[in-house]
Amino acid sequence: MSFKSIIQEMKGEFGSISRRGFDVKFGYGMRSRSHRVVQDSSVPVDVFKQSCWANMPPELLRDVLMRIEASESTWPPRKNVVVCAGVCRNWREIMKEIVKTPEISCKLTFPISLKQPGPRDSLLQCYIKRNRSNQTYYLYLGLNQASNDDGKFLLAARKCRRPTCTDYIISLNCNDVSKGSSTYIGKLRSNFLGTKFTVYDAQPPNAGTKVTKSCSTRLINMKQVSPRVPAGNYPVAHISYELNVLGSRGPRRMHCIMDAIPASSIEPGGVAPTQTEFLHSNLDAFPSLLFFRSKSTRAESFQSGPLSDQKDGMLVLRNKSPRWHEQLQCWCLNFNGRVTVASVKNFQLVASPENAAAGQEHENVILQFGKVGKDVFTMDYQYPISAFQAFAICLSSFDTKIACE
Repeated sequence: MSFKSIIQEMKGEFGSISRRGFDVKFGYGMRSRSHRVVQDSSVPVDVFKQSCWANMPPELLRDVLMRIEASESTWPPRKNVVVCAGVCRNWREIMKEIVKTPEISCKLTFPISLKQPGPRDSLLQCYIKRNRSNQTYYLYLGLNQASNDDGKFLLAARKCRRPTCTDYIISLNCNDVSKGSSTYIGKLRSNFLGTKFTVYDAQPPNAGTKVTKSCSTRLINMKQVSPRVPAGNYPVAHISYELNVLGSRGPRRMHCIMDAIPASSIEPGGVAPTQTEFLHSNLDAFPSLLFFRSKSTRAESFQSGPLSDQKDGMLVLRNKSPRWHEQLQCWCLNFNGRVTVASVKNFQLVASPENAAAGQEHENVILQFGKVGKDVFTMDYQYPISAFQAFAICLSSFDTKIACE
């Protein structure tokens, strides 16, 4: 039986159950008005328990779901895997066990995949579209130049200018990019010059992560309420662009300190932190209350001196140095055909030499970003960073840099 026929049979089963429940509850279909039977609304009816799918043997169910997961390898057909995970609790638990992380499967399936490290041996190809009119950026999976389809939407970011800094709010919903949204997952904040950035995650990337002092607690009716997941308070990366004090034009030079990723993750057998699920904030319990925004404390790295003092034990990424092409009279990098337009924004990030073991070559590109159209940019990333972290780093390149190029 094909997956399409299975879904159609499920729809028919659910439809007949819902119609029967509707007729019984409101007395329709009864010939005699004196013998009406009304369903007690206080007794919940679980459609899935009445369905034949709830009685499937676990071994058969697992085999069916494994076949579906293996056959649907790319989007949009891969949405069938997500649909199966939403049928019922049993299906969801089995599907969560079957679907592997991007590190192993090289696939983005559930939203949590965007917070998990990319594949180890290949770059996951994405692209970013910029909307100049509303200062919004959209991240998509893959890029098919021959198709007008945008592809699989992943993340959206909106630029918010403030008197002393610039924020990029990152959300899972392209239609609601705000910090108050339930789909808000993090933000990128710059300093006044646009040369230093901090990436904040809306939830702790690993155990023991310390929250910053911005909006971690709020006062409600003179009682202090501390959400389990303070919005945007967990710094996971710091990005710095070197100043060009001599004024000579050239490519940008940048460093990224990944606070949530140890330097040992790029070594053989190394492990990077992997989030397994989204945590829910208990702020949802107060939907009608307005919270006053407190002044956010700046990232301590902006005030405590050079980056070299804070990179002990952390993964440090640097931009790969381009070479000067005499014939073209420009700086060049090998993007393997993924970048077609020259731009100062183009870059490739590799592990810094400080993270390299003795005799170990770290020229493997972890993140590359480049221009292919007026408002279209490619973004390819791999282990140990996630799509969310890669997207935030690329957003920093859009910001205006004073005395950096």
